[in-house]
Amino acid sequence: MGIWSCLGKTLEEVRESLYTGRSGIIFSQERKDKGFRSALCANVEQPDLKPFVKRGPRQFMPEEAQYAYMATKDALEAARLDQDYIDQHEVGIIYGNDSVAQATMEALDKFREFGDTSACGSGAIFQSMNSTVTMNLACLFRLRGINLTSSAACASSSQAIGLASLLIRNGLQDCVVCGGAQEANMYSVASFDGIQAFSTRENEPTKACRPFDRDRDGLVPGGGAATVILESLDHAIQRGAPILAEVVGWGFSGNGDHISTPNVAGPARSLELCLKNSGITDVRQIGYINAHATSTKAGDGREALAIAQIFGDYRVPVTSTKSQTGHEMWMAGASEMIYSMLMMQNGFIAGNINFENPDEETAAVNVIPETREQAFDMFLSNSFGFGGTNSTLIVKKYQK
Repeated sequence: MGIWSCLGKTLEEVRESLYTGRSGIIFSQERKDKGFRSALCANVEQPDLKPFVKRGPRQFMPEEAQYAYMATKDALEAARLDQDYIDQHEVGIIYGNDSVAQATMEALDKFREFGDTSACGSGAIFQSMNSTVTMNLACLFRLRGINLTSSAACASSSQAIGLASLLIRNGLQDCVVCGGAQEANMYSVASFDGIQAFSTRENEPTKACRPFDRDRDGLVPGGGAATVILESLDHAIQRGAPILAEVVGWGFSGNGDHISTPNVAGPARSLELCLKNSGITDVRQIGYINAHATSTKAGDGREALAIAQIFGDYRVPVTSTKSQTGHEMWMAGASEMIYSMLMMQNGFIAGNINFENPDEETAAVNVIPETREQAFDMFLSNSFGFGGTNSTLIVKKYQK
């Protein structure tokens, strides 16, 4: 695992932030000055790639590809996959990404300003494509397996992990670099702000994102990148990999309904199919759910009802780590897998900060408001997105 998050740039920093309930959300005066209705956002540090990537290749990398490089560099190191090994084996990449707003905007602004397409710059095309992350990482790390971008709104990186697990289970790949990246600049979310999707609790930035809480008033945009390395068990054992956990199931569905307003049936079907595909017949085996809940009225309520429908009278512990990070969008499925993994490895459930009172719908689930010392060896993670795209993963701690 490797991550570049508003909660930290290393796994240990992120673990500490989760455990202590530290929020990564700030008020951005720059966004307010530019005309944002809500100037709240996650505070994501810009990486310095100069020690790692030569000047030439850097010109092909937009912001989110830079985050993804740092997360992937650390994940490969933690997985003990060095360049010599990668050069001799077929390692693939499936990464979630669904926008490259700033790089596209800046290139086209130069074209309009100078009336000359060459003003866009030679790196513009590679920066502005949705597949920019996978094309850059595949070249920089010399990955010769599958090279695919998963573009599925806020389910993008969860779908990437699910697709990779499917390829591995079917013997088509032995090892795949998976993850998701989200640009954190203001331009990527200006239209989001324009539809009044963001919280306006600007005088209390760290309390603005309130998943499942009765007084939630919208999401807060986040960003960064998260990478996990998936491989077959035989492949991992053969090369002496430090095995952390197993992806035991993936479920997915489409709402087939409104483009932005979720329903209950679609998410419930994603959960149901994930459990079925995992071979899990007793939902009490799931020790924790990392919910998609973004702090919106409709989304949180309907996810709560979907969870309650599938889990019945079992009050499984539920939190949304978005209460600390805001909505990391295309990155969220992968980052929330890492957040949940860190909890499982260290025997705690990070509290759903800012949860004070449920409403009629969110009272249907067991939301944990403060960090709880609790061991568990299996968790479920939901990721839902615009267009009614749903993805659910179940992960189990590895035991020899």
